[in-house]
Amino acid sequence: MTFTQRAYAIFEEATNAYHITDNIDAPLINPYDTESINAVLYGKNWVDAVQWHLEDIIRDPEIDPVAALELKRRIDRSNQVRTDMVEELDTYFRTQFADVKPLADASINTESPAWAMDRLSILALKIYHMNAEVQRPDAASDHKERCQAKLNVLLEQRADLISAIDALLDDIAAGRKYMKVYCQMKMYNDPATNPVLYGSKK
Repeated sequence: MTFTQRAYAIFEEATNAYHITDNIDAPLINPYDTESINAVLYGKNWVDAVQWHLEDIIRDPEIDPVAALELKRRIDRSNQVRTDMVEELDTYFRTQFADVKPLADASINTESPAWAMDRLSILALKIYHMNAEVQRPDAASDHKERCQAKLNVLLEQRADLISAIDALLDDIAAGRKYMKVYCQMKMYNDPATNPVLYGSKK
């Protein structure tokens, strides 16, 4: 099993575990050693699962405006946590490939391995929820057929993305590509760079 295949299996494991309670406030019980990369992968998908459902809840047309504001702020905090975890994953990859000398004609990828893993984690959630729509007992047959068609595309995308990430990791390990990670530097969460937070009238 490749690293990416194992990562996806962990994403699925976390997604399934979250949906046992399907509760945004359920505590994360990580089955992996705290210091392991598996624990980071599991925790990353759990955060993604919680945020997925926060995004569902906030779209309730009957939601109380005060509750919606608190949810929005919770989503903002969750986005920052997700970004931090991606950067933690990239730190892991940088360490793994620290001794690799890039070839003279090595190129950079459009995204880092961890941001590709982020997409894979979200994909695990999309597949879970699209499959739930296919299996929904109260759904009309045409709804299920449309969702099955979408699920088929998602499953194809999963195979392609796993293959592409594995190829990227192989290329980095062989020096054909090199990592260059840019931190996201989100400005709206930073009181030093968000004008609303530091009181600028500009």
